[in-house]
Amino acid sequence: MNYHENLWLFFTLLFGIIIVPGMDMLFVLANSLTGGVRRGLAATGGIMAGGAVHSAYGAAGVGLLVTMLPQLFNVLLFAGVAYMVWIGISLIRSSITVEAVGPGTARSGWRAFRQGAVTCLVNPKAYIFMFAVYPQFLKPEYGPVWMQGLIMGAMTVVTQFAIYGTLAMTAGRSRDLLVANPDVTAFVGRFAGMLLVAVSAFSLWQGWKSA
Repeated sequence: MNYHENLWLFFTLLFGIIIVPGMDMLFVLANSLTGGVRRGLAATGGIMAGGAVHSAYGAAGVGLLVTMLPQLFNVLLFAGVAYMVWIGISLIRSSITVEAVGPGTARSGWRAFRQGAVTCLVNPKAYIFMFAVYPQFLKPEYGPVWMQGLIMGAMTVVTQFAIYGTLAMTAGRSRDLLVANPDVTAFVGRFAGMLLVAVSAFSLWQGWKSA
């Protein structure tokens, strides 16, 4: 697998993760419905900022492992794959539902931005998740790890903006779809779960070949 194929695989996994309805999506939706498109986009910007920070420490952590403890890097790779498969299976078996969104608490665009960033940064699952994902795709044979991390971080931020920004700009219709059509929401979650399992299994196979 070459570098471009590796990036496409990462994007497939990334898209499946971000599109699953969850805390970030509901935060953007709540701010959009109660404060308009501008506040929804501000909330999206905060989440993007948090995602950029997560990407930076994820790449830095993997870079240190590659340099100082290469054997531990392979352990982290396989552990991360197992974690992602577990998440995927959990999504496939669950029925995700979204409740009606109540009044938002953000009073300004800046506050919505700040809340989005803080919510993203203090989420412990995000830290675990980044260390599970990045070892699968940051490979020394593709060049400097920091450059790969920068590209993957940019992809993360752009994908967040594409999905959450679209949600913010179409908040009314998005809310109706998520709340009034639980089958659609559940399908999105299960489809994303299948993507996680498939991509993680392929990453495991690639890691096993190169181990």
